[in-house]
Amino acid sequence: MKRQEKISYGDFVLFYGKGKTWLVKLTEGRDLHTHLGKIRVDLVAGKPYGITVLSEKGEYVYALRPTIEDFIMKCERLTQIVYPKDLGIIALEADIKTGSKLVEVGSGSGATTIFLANIVRPKGHVYSYEVKEEFMRVAERNVKRAGLEEYVTFHNKDALQGIEEEDIDAIIVDLGDPWSMVNEAWRVLKPSGHFVGITPTVNQAEKLAEELRNNGFERVKCMEILLRNIEARSGKTRPSTIMVGHTAYLNFATKVLKEASLP
Repeated sequence: MKRQEKISYGDFVLFYGKGKTWLVKLTEGRDLHTHLGKIRVDLVAGKPYGITVLSEKGEYVYALRPTIEDFIMKCERLTQIVYPKDLGIIALEADIKTGSKLVEVGSGSGATTIFLANIVRPKGHVYSYEVKEEFMRVAERNVKRAGLEEYVTFHNKDALQGIEEEDIDAIIVDLGDPWSMVNEAWRVLKPSGHFVGITPTVNQAEKLAEELRNNGFERVKCMEILLRNIEARSGKTRPSTIMVGHTAYLNFATKVLKEASLP
């Protein structure tokens, strides 16, 4: 997927001004109403990303190329999403890379799906299971909005009834009872494949860890990622008074084969 250097109608543009952002699909004749004043969106058509525009109040606003984080944080939501601070360590711990074949259990609003699809493309694929059709439709729209639909297959199905794919590199489970997926995950994962569980409470994390240890997984670990921004300003740099604290406990494990290889 070749990147366009010039902004065209139909492209998404991230307008940024005074610390605020607006993700907009470029449409002819559209105006963007903000606290900085009205912005003529179509003025950036044919211009390079990064161009500066003036609002009707004379405020500087920049037309930027949206990142995957922008699509994630501004996606349509019916559910809580997994935050970028957690997504990065998930990719690292589960060795997710271009060409990976992944299963996601619990599509939610599709934020994690977008992140995963962006990493595995162009040769990998994400198979996402969601039992609630309403959630799946929202996830589909968000993935399409990010331009990643060809790398994702959605199943409106309870994954406990059987995952259709096999030889999976990693499975990401975002359910209220992730331990219920442990045996099915072991079945479809490649040997040494990775299990990722996303849980909001300590009790869930503890129960999942024990279930993993008792059912063919090793290298079991659990972590929480905390993020604190720093307000870097000349002569008065300090930590932000607001931070993203707890969002989820992340559980990781690796599939092993119990049969011993004897000399």
